[in-house]
Amino acid sequence: MARIDLDLAHSYKPAPKSDDDYALLPLKMSFRDGGAYALLGPSGCGKTTMLNIISGLVQPSHGTVRFGGEDVTARTPQQRNIAQVFQFPVIYDTMTVAENLAFPLRNRGVSPERIHQRVGKVAEMLELSAQLNQRAAGLAADAKQKISLGRGLVREDVSAVLFDEPLTVIDPHLKWQLRRKLKQIHHELKLTLIYVTHDQVEALTFAEQVVVMTRGRAVQVGSADQLFERPAHTFVGHFIGSPGMNFLPARWDGGGVSVAGHALGTSPQAGALAAASEFTLGVRPEYVQVALPGQPGALPAKVEKTQDIGTYWLVTATSGDAVIRARLSPEARPPAVGDDTWLKVMGTHTCFYKNEELIT
Repeated sequence: MARIDLDLAHSYKPAPKSDDDYALLPLKMSFRDGGAYALLGPSGCGKTTMLNIISGLVQPSHGTVRFGGEDVTARTPQQRNIAQVFQFPVIYDTMTVAENLAFPLRNRGVSPERIHQRVGKVAEMLELSAQLNQRAAGLAADAKQKISLGRGLVREDVSAVLFDEPLTVIDPHLKWQLRRKLKQIHHELKLTLIYVTHDQVEALTFAEQVVVMTRGRAVQVGSADQLFERPAHTFVGHFIGSPGMNFLPARWDGGGVSVAGHALGTSPQAGALAAASEFTLGVRPEYVQVALPGQPGALPAKVEKTQDIGTYWLVTATSGDAVIRARLSPEARPPAVGDDTWLKVMGTHTCFYKNEELIT
């Protein structure tokens, strides 16, 4: 295992001229030895490119990759000692489950006794012990993907194990089981794991640190709590959460925050907001509350839709041209469609943004 340091950019074009020509814009990032990370973002954001650069399948067009302080930019995946698990199962159908799991170890000349011990341990972790002597050809897709996961995890000396959306082919009701297993295995084996996904639930429940990516940029690295409470970029606020963060055009007016001509009151960030003059107010639907008319931090709004989600009410309202969503307690009595109401949007959990970046 090793600390991984990236200082690079990558373009698949020979002579990139603008940001749009880059799959990965210039970045500096580190993955600590033994950490569990997720690369999260929509399709085309650069997360698989980053994973393939770490593994050695792709060499960056600019910059370096270092493992444990050593430059490995020009080295192959074998030389980097990387294990990679892909979206679709990669197994040998003619072999048994045990033979599939043992294959990476046999290739490296590991003793039969150690192979038996290691295969047994990994099979037990993945709940494959009862199937060790079965041919892989007849197994279901989830069992085959477990074998792929096991082959990535069976080696003790790997620098890192990389996962490229490994649960895509798995039935939804089985995904949570495999995520739980991966997290358990990480705690037991202390391997460096880097996991690519577009699913925020997968990322936030698996990883200790999530790298949120958009348009070739890593816009924030943080824990689930940090990404939810203090999104560093408007994309993070939009992408994380269900639904995502509310964003309202705002300005500093008369010594306080104003939205659509309604004064909301002052803020501990008064100096930075005054300097910004115009900015964006961001607030999670979980922190929007029904308020009394004229209450500080509240806006008048008209209710457009109410939805009973079961564990909460989702209320959608408009204030001028702005759309505001609120997640209310299931015990609450939500305002009816067409009602005029007041919604409190400014409080201790409110964030402010200028040019998409968090104002601190």
